[in-house]
Amino acid sequence: MLAVVLAIVGLFAGFGANTVISRQRQSTSEQKAQKELERAKKEASKLITQAREDASKAVEETRKEEQTRRRELKDLESRMVSREEALDKKLDDLDKRSEALRKNEDEIEQLKNEIRDVRSKQQDKLEKIAKLSKDQAAEKLMQMTERDIKNDLLGLVNKLQNDAKDNAEEQAALIITTAMERMASEVTAERTITSVKLDNDEMKGRIIGKEGRNIQALQRATGVDIMVDDTPGYAVLSSFDPVRREVARQTMEMLMKDGRIHPGRIEEVVEKAQKIVEKDVIRAGEDAAREVGVIGIPKEILQLLGELKYRTSYGQNVLKHSTEMAHIAGIIAEEVGADVKITKYAALVHDLGKALTHKMEGKHHHISGEILRKYGAPEEVALAAEQHHDDVDATSVEALIVRTVDAISASRPGARNVSAENFGERMRELENVANGFTGIEKSYAISAGREVRVFVRPQQIDDLSAIKLARDIATKIESTMQYPGTIKINVIRETRAIEFAK
Repeated sequence: MLAVVLAIVGLFAGFGANTVISRQRQSTSEQKAQKELERAKKEASKLITQAREDASKAVEETRKEEQTRRRELKDLESRMVSREEALDKKLDDLDKRSEALRKNEDEIEQLKNEIRDVRSKQQDKLEKIAKLSKDQAAEKLMQMTERDIKNDLLGLVNKLQNDAKDNAEEQAALIITTAMERMASEVTAERTITSVKLDNDEMKGRIIGKEGRNIQALQRATGVDIMVDDTPGYAVLSSFDPVRREVARQTMEMLMKDGRIHPGRIEEVVEKAQKIVEKDVIRAGEDAAREVGVIGIPKEILQLLGELKYRTSYGQNVLKHSTEMAHIAGIIAEEVGADVKITKYAALVHDLGKALTHKMEGKHHHISGEILRKYGAPEEVALAAEQHHDDVDATSVEALIVRTVDAISASRPGARNVSAENFGERMRELENVANGFTGIEKSYAISAGREVRVFVRPQQIDDLSAIKLARDIATKIESTMQYPGTIKINVIRETRAIEFAK
């Protein structure tokens, strides 16, 4: 029992102690909570105070902004009122001016009517006095004016024509000189090769062959006459076709290098040489077109153009002559405002007919036009090429340029292979033709035979006779001489009066 009592007592004692401790802890927690609450109240009070201050500031700023906007609105309203008043005033002024203008228009219309009446009365009086109507008087006045100024107009027209002619000649000379200065080409052209050098007499015998079989086979296959006995050490090739001569030349050179010469081998080598020459012809035409900058030329025309490589005219290679002409023609066309492409194209192919002259009838420039039309060249190109000689009138600026550069290229010093003896003989013939007429004092062939300067006796030849004499000399030169280009006949009649003061 005692133990139980002690246990109960201990239990109550422990419970009481625990209760006391719990109360002490609760009191401490309440104190902490009270402190936290007071701190929170203080912070809340501060926040409320700060918020009130911020709100007060915001309200004050809003009030100031509102006052500013109200002032701006009042200013704007006052300006609008002022503008409206000004506009009303301007409208009133415009109404007054419109009214004044209407009154002035009425007055002006009345004045016009009065002036018309006065003019009509004056015209009637003038017609009665002059006994002429208005149209008749105007016609008479025009006739009088025309008669008075006719001579002045004729003099002015003559002066303008002379000025234009002088300026045109000077400008043309400048353009042609500039083109010739910019164009530098070979002075002499290469001749077509018509002979082949033989290594020795044994090679000559092998070319002839047994009973002439080899040379006969060569002539049949190439269409060229071959002469090996006329010139020692050379085989001379003779044919009207320069392409055939070139095929024969290459055939003979390849046969001599190979050493096997018999009819079967000759046919093989001729066929090979023909293909080589065809390629060379096409390449020559393409190179010429590329050099002058002309594109789009049909293949058939290029082939004919390449054949001109093997043709010469007075010793001048025709293909080089054509490319030189194309360069000069392009420069002149740029200067005068002509079509550069058409001009260069026509100048390049103007002598195309010389590659076919022996195959087609007609003059080479007519053949050139026909061939160009046949293979689809532009009509402007065909016309310009066809008209590059004087027997066909030039119908375009491009044709005139081609005609001009043809004369330039053919007549420049050294372009054509004319010996000094032939040149001197032609100069003497020109002077002799001129000296054969009556009244000639002396004559000189100058400018490489391009001009004949004739001095006449003024007592025997008057001004009209000088004109006729120039025509007669030109006609005789045309009928008795052969020459490239044109020759200018310059007849000079000079009268001098000399007296001495003593």
